[in-house]
Amino acid sequence: MRHVPIAQFKDKMSEIMAAAEAGEDVVITRHGRDYMKLVPVEEDRMARQRAAIAGLLELREELRAKGVRVSPEEIIAWKNEGRR
Repeated sequence: MRHVPIAQFKDKMSEIMAAAEAGEDVVITRHGRDYMKLVPVEEDRMARQRAAIAGLLELREELRAKGVRVSPEEIIAWKNEGRR
């Protein structure tokens, strides 16, 4: 993992962003403390999707253990609940 002070990030932004886009973990530091992690948007989106799927699979197993059956339509309805 590469730690970069914020002043250095300002000076070499293009180079550091290219490294993050290539898959390198980059953490921007401020006053010596971790401030922000730089990751490509697509990678972040995929990580959130994987976490959501894992959560759904875990929920399914918990419900099955309790003898509760849930249809895909019910899950979609839960997901859309509260949306316009």
